Amino acid sequence: MSSSMNIDLLPQDCIAHVLSFASAREACRLSTVSEMMHLIADSDVVWEKFLPFDCKEILLRLDSSVVYDTKKDLYFKLCCPHLIDGGKKIFYIDKETGKKCYILGARELQIQWSNNPLYWSWNRQPFLKSRFEEVAELRTIWWLEIKGSINTKFLSSKTLYFAYLLVKFADRAYGLNTHPSQASVQLNTVISKRKVYLHKEKGYKDQVFIDGDDGDDDNWVEIKLGEFYVNDSGEGVVEMCLKEVESQHLRGGLVVEGIQLRPNL
Repeated sequence: MSSSMNIDLLPQDCIAHVLSFASAREACRLSTVSEMMHLIADSDVVWEKFLPFDCKEILLRLDSSVVYDTKKDLYFKLCCPHLIDGGKKIFYIDKETGKKCYILGARELQIQWSNNPLYWSWNRQPFLKSRFEEVAELRTIWWLEIKGSINTKFLSSKTLYFAYLLVKFADRAYGLNTHPSQASVQLNTVISKRKVYLHKEKGYKDQVFIDGDDGDDDNWVEIKLGEFYVNDSGEGVVEMCLKEVESQHLRGGLVVEGIQLRPNL
């Protein structure tokens, strides 16, 4: 007699409970083992565990409703970016980890002097290929300060997050890389600081060009601001900032889409 046990002989609710501790990727793999495993691994009982605990509230915040047949269907549809909160933010689930991700649009940020058309302009041109209706473009200024914040209750607990500033550089960009900017991320008393340069050339340190589907070089650039850890001990506010006010020289041509928050994989 074989000492191994046929997993199909276990009660279905027992198998479903075990699968709920796996990842979404593992559940998809296990669904190919047998017909019984496929039935259980695709069930709403299992995929309910992979969805954010506040999924109902998130669905209410979406600008456009999501139509789905099963919880698994809902999970993968939420892995695609969705505008929320009146188009000021983007929400999606990281497909690999099931963690919540956000992009705070430029209108959700605190950009110093952004309401003064002498210094900043708000653009809606489609050629900018932004996921938001508007982005902020720096005309000319010497005081550069961009801030964003989010309550940790909207993020996934027990997760290390990275924060990235999403920008483009206009053809006329000038004065951005002559002096380093101070990037910082702070949660409660823990603060992460680093110096970064704003440079329009590819391959520059601390900058990653996001590849577009069309292979166009005119894509957004990720600039890492820092990292922070969300525990499960209560709420807090994450504050992110890019600042350069010491050199007092003019700069322009920076296009700001927002700040992205995503888990460390």
